[in-house]
Amino acid sequence: MDVNSKIYGFLTCILQALLLSSATLEPFDLLHDNGVEAFYKGDYGNVVRYMESALKSFSEVRQTRIRCRLKCSDQHRFDSFLTDKIFEVILYRGHCLNQCIEGKIGAQSMHKISEDAIQDFNRRNPYNYLQLAYRKLGQLDKAASAAHTYFQANPEHVEMGEDLEQYKAQKGVKEEDFIDRESRPHQKAFFAGVKLYDKGNYEESVTLFEEALTEYYRADVECRALCEGPQHFEEQKHVLYKYNLYELISDHYTQVLHCQHECVRDLATRPGRLSPVENYLPLHYDYLQFAYFQAGRNEEALECALTYLLFHEGEEFMTENMEYYREVLGHDGQPRKEAEQYLRRHKQELDLLLIGSSNLGVPYIEGVGSENLKSVISFFLCLFKKAFDLLDHYLLLDKMYAVNVRLVQNSDTLNGSQRVLFDDVISEDECSELKHLTVTAAGDGYKGKMSPHTPNEKFEGATVLKTLKYGYEGRVPLKSAHLFYDVSEKARRIIESYFMLNSTLHFSYTHLVCRTAISGQQDHRNDLSHPIHADNCLLDPEANECWKEPPAYTYRDYSALLYLNGDFDGGEFIFTEMDAKTVTASVKPRCGRMVGFSSGGENPHGVRAVTRGQRCAVALWFTLDPLYRELVRNRVFVVRL
Repeated sequence: MDVNSKIYGFLTCILQALLLSSATLEPFDLLHDNGVEAFYKGDYGNVVRYMESALKSFSEVRQTRIRCRLKCSDQHRFDSFLTDKIFEVILYRGHCLNQCIEGKIGAQSMHKISEDAIQDFNRRNPYNYLQLAYRKLGQLDKAASAAHTYFQANPEHVEMGEDLEQYKAQKGVKEEDFIDRESRPHQKAFFAGVKLYDKGNYEESVTLFEEALTEYYRADVECRALCEGPQHFEEQKHVLYKYNLYELISDHYTQVLHCQHECVRDLATRPGRLSPVENYLPLHYDYLQFAYFQAGRNEEALECALTYLLFHEGEEFMTENMEYYREVLGHDGQPRKEAEQYLRRHKQELDLLLIGSSNLGVPYIEGVGSENLKSVISFFLCLFKKAFDLLDHYLLLDKMYAVNVRLVQNSDTLNGSQRVLFDDVISEDECSELKHLTVTAAGDGYKGKMSPHTPNEKFEGATVLKTLKYGYEGRVPLKSAHLFYDVSEKARRIIESYFMLNSTLHFSYTHLVCRTAISGQQDHRNDLSHPIHADNCLLDPEANECWKEPPAYTYRDYSALLYLNGDFDGGEFIFTEMDAKTVTASVKPRCGRMVGFSSGGENPHGVRAVTRGQRCAVALWFTLDPLYRELVRNRVFVVRL
């Protein structure tokens, strides 16, 4: 090694040391990467050191942001609606946040972490490395704890489940070693209270339910504080229309409100589950009113019954309980103030969201003022009418489409209801052309990044409008973009015809997607490419239910997947029972094959891991409600005309 190389290496080390020394906390993604590197070197002592430090750093960054945002919002309040005063408070609050956060964890630029890295921690991936490292070091009690923690958030991981069974059989490993190191206090107390309640230990359960409520409201405050960070504007690229200062603030604040509203769902969802516990917060007051009654504490029972009715006004069984408590006590009571404040705030936020969403939904049109907006709307309505007239004509001329389609399996042979499998829906040449289109036009928020469903695959996608837009810009063949549109329309008519629907089946969403196995990440893989779910309801395997409520796409009625290739390993489409485990049918993708089914809880489905190669398909969701039709197709007609 020459002198210059030595000097360069020395200066690099000094620079890294200075950067890290300026921060009081090392970035958790750097510590995680060091831990992974140590793991592949077989240096298990350093795996433990780095991964435990990474988890501590991740937690400290999160808690620092919460504490600083709450502290600065308390110190610098918006007590006036005067514009100058509002901006003054914003500037002071921003300065307060920078000082507070950087005083705790160092320069914030050191802690700007990629979404992929954050997802690794949210999925508890460091605990997978930790359990293996602790096992190699012979510390089985800590290995069991790490394995249990990981498995709580990844219950589909078969290998980890097997490891846990082995730990239970090991000498020196006790039952109390199987703890969830990432358990959320409000959920831990609530479910412990439910266990005592079910055993009839009402006095003890009251303590835990009250603790759970205290922790829930604290967790809600923290969740909302975390929403006050940078936001992602996936739907608006800031080049489609012009923004002024107030529109930018409005858009950002609307995103924050959406995030804060999602805290209700987040706090009610257990680790590793897709669906929240139904009626989660009101359920606390339901359990409490009866537990207090059983303990002879009718004052508290009445208070909790009245609080429950704030969430579900007029609910018959609780109204009867309330009237009974009033009669026994001889007087009325009051609901709890924290619940009243909570609901009042949520109502105000929902009202603001309606305003904010309407602002987000109206694009800026250059040169169009309010005085001539009506004439512009009339013009487009006229244009859309002509487009739909042309569609009718187009459909009449194109009935030949379905001539070569073969019915392969029906509901009986697929062991379910409202299921069908077709072959030869499109040709090999059409499959090849569409598959190529996916690669060249991909970019609907994925851009070949890690799949939203598994870290072991990359996910690329393109919509009808995106591909047609690229076609007219010359970035993809226009013929291919038109083919995508025509093939999706053909699929719609096949599904509508086969299921003999009496009303028109509208597109809800259409997506051309490819899932690609990431090389080097497929050994001993036991997760799914797409977890088991239903398309219009929230699947709850434990309760054997599928809850048709937001955030599920409750308006979806039928679904279809048209496959473009079969030259890959894994990737089978599977139907299951409501338990999300018992497989009832499996479909191996191939070019031109299409599976169709109703979108409800009668058809839970998922995709097995793609372990080699790339799996491409056209995913289609349909609705019978024209209010929820895919409006971008109107824009496609305008472009094609």
